[in-house]
Amino acid sequence: MSENTKAAFLRRFMEDESGISAVEYGLLAAGIAMGLWAFMGNIGGSLATIFGNIDADLATASGS
Repeated sequence: MSENTKAAFLRRFMEDESGISAVEYGLLAAGIAMGLWAFMGNIGGSLATIFGNIDADLATASGS
């Protein structure tokens, strides 16, 4: 491959923007996933406490 061919390939590669949208969507999806992961972690602890309290109340009400 000659230097001109390499330079032309590199120039075309740097100017090509066809894959940029896919990268942006990938980063957006990763950001949303991280946000949901953090949110669900907080909700999970709260739900465990709520259902634990319900379990204890039902056990007390049933006399066991």
